[in-house]
Amino acid sequence: MRHVHRALFVMAFAAAFAAAWTPTPSQSQPQAAAQGLAAGSASGLPVPRFVSLKSDKVNMHIGPAKTYEVKWLYQRAGLPVEITAEFETWRRIRDADGTEGWVYHSLLSGRRTGMVTARGADDLVTLHEKPDVQSVVTARLERGVIASVKRCSGEGWCYLAGRGFEGYVQQTRLWGVYPNEKVD
Repeated sequence: MRHVHRALFVMAFAAAFAAAWTPTPSQSQPQAAAQGLAAGSASGLPVPRFVSLKSDKVNMHIGPAKTYEVKWLYQRAGLPVEITAEFETWRRIRDADGTEGWVYHSLLSGRRTGMVTARGADDLVTLHEKPDVQSVVTARLERGVIASVKRCSGEGWCYLAGRGFEGYVQQTRLWGVYPNEKVD
C-alpha cells in the first residue's frame, strides 16, 4: 500500500511539474500559433520561414556548432534562404539550389528578399507597374537577381525594389516567398 501511495505521489508531482513548465502555444509561440505553423524550438517563430543572409561571408556547417566541418561559404549578403529547423542558436537552412546545412542565427536577417527565377538561362522576368501582366513593364530581370520583397498580395503578385528597379512580379517567379504568401 505504501508503494501505491508513493507511485501516486510521483505521478501527481510529475503532472503538476509538466503543467507548470509546459507553456501553451499562445504563450511561447505567438507568431507561429497565429499563422497555424509549427514554431521553432529556440525562437518561437514559424518553421519553415524565409529569411536572408546578413553578411557577405556566411559559413554553412554540416552540424549545429562551429566545430562541425564547413560545408559551404556564401558570399552574397541578402541571399534568401529558408529556415527548416532550429537548435539553440543555430538554424538549419536551405538555399534555392536545395543545399542544406547549419548557420549561426546572428548571420541571418529577418529582411525579406527574393531571387528571380526564370524557366531558361536566357529568359528575362518582367516587372510591371501594377500587379497585372497587361500593365507597363518597368524592368526585365535576369535569373538570380536579388531584390527586397516589399509586399506580396497573397494573390500571386509581389512588389520588389532593387538597385535601379522596382515593380510587381508574379510570385511564381521568386524564390524566397511561399506560393500565395502575404507579405506586408
